Amino acid sequence: MNAQRDELARIRAERDELEKKMSGLQNTAHEIRDEVNLLDKQHDATARMVKSLDQQLVAITDEVQTTTSDLQKLEREAGMKRTVLQRRLIEIYKRGPLYSAEVLFSAQSVGQLVARYKYLHLLALRDKGLVHRLDELHDKIESQQVQLVRLQNSVAENRSQKEREAARLADLEKEQAKNLVRVQGDTKRTKARLAELEKSEARLNNLIASFEAERRRASGRGGTVALSPSSIRTTDIGRLDWPVNGTFLYRFGRFVNPNNTTTRWNGIGIGAPVGTMVKSVSAGTVAYAGPMGTYGNTVILEHGGGDYSVYGSLDRIAVRKGTRVIKGQPLGTVGVSDPALGSHLHFEIRRGGPAVDPAEWLRAAR
Repeated sequence: MNAQRDELARIRAERDELEKKMSGLQNTAHEIRDEVNLLDKQHDATARMVKSLDQQLVAITDEVQTTTSDLQKLEREAGMKRTVLQRRLIEIYKRGPLYSAEVLFSAQSVGQLVARYKYLHLLALRDKGLVHRLDELHDKIESQQVQLVRLQNSVAENRSQKEREAARLADLEKEQAKNLVRVQGDTKRTKARLAELEKSEARLNNLIASFEAERRRASGRGGTVALSPSSIRTTDIGRLDWPVNGTFLYRFGRFVNPNNTTTRWNGIGIGAPVGTMVKSVSAGTVAYAGPMGTYGNTVILEHGGGDYSVYGSLDRIAVRKGTRVIKGQPLGTVGVSDPALGSHLHFEIRRGGPAVDPAEWLRAAR
């Protein structure tokens, strides 16, 4: 029972720590899977606590039965000893206080006197032992009764705890069910969002491909293509100014969402307040300025040599198609294209068509 109590205390401490983590998690930004994992761990700890309480109840019930059986044996023995003692007291009372002296003095020889004295002495020792044993039985009965009351209280407390833990377990199971519905809904919305992103990305790719085809056609002379050099050079790696001051919201490449869906970003997200000025990272010509599906308001700059930079999720666009811009020229301001992401700039660099990681081209993160 003591070992089970220790185990119960350990599980309760473990669950209290999990609840603290959950409370701290709910007060900060977090991923759904973190909350789901903590909820699952709480559910597991509570289930183990209920199981431990069941085992403890079995142990307490066994001890109650053992104590009750011992108490009954002690009470039966005490009853028999009490009956014997009562008979002895009645016999002593009937013979009177001088009976022992009469027995001794009526002896007809010294040997008979010694024998009678030994007999009376043994009889007194037996009576004394009987009284002592009866006192012992009374103490044990009292102790067993106290223990039985304690055990019965433990049973009542155990059942009360089990009821509370069972109710907590039911609440956690409801919470898990709600979380499952929430995660499923979030997964559905994310998949729909991913489908929209794929459409917008395909549109952007097609648009840039059409710009490049048109540029090549316009530059062609008798079958020879004269391409203007790009204003973005290899020497610019790690040296380009940031298009907007801020911090990374998401990075280039594959990203596993909390609901286990995967998003591939062809650019980076730079978190910044709405209205923050967005600037060109290099000189170029505005190839597109307008809405672009999930990209929101977007500006595409052509830098020559098949290189492009893309500025999405704008609130306001400050340039028009065909405008020649210089490095650091304002293109618009930061906006919100996706409420789940908040205000940010979506920034891409395309070299010869494919997207590359823009973070490698920018100065060290600010």
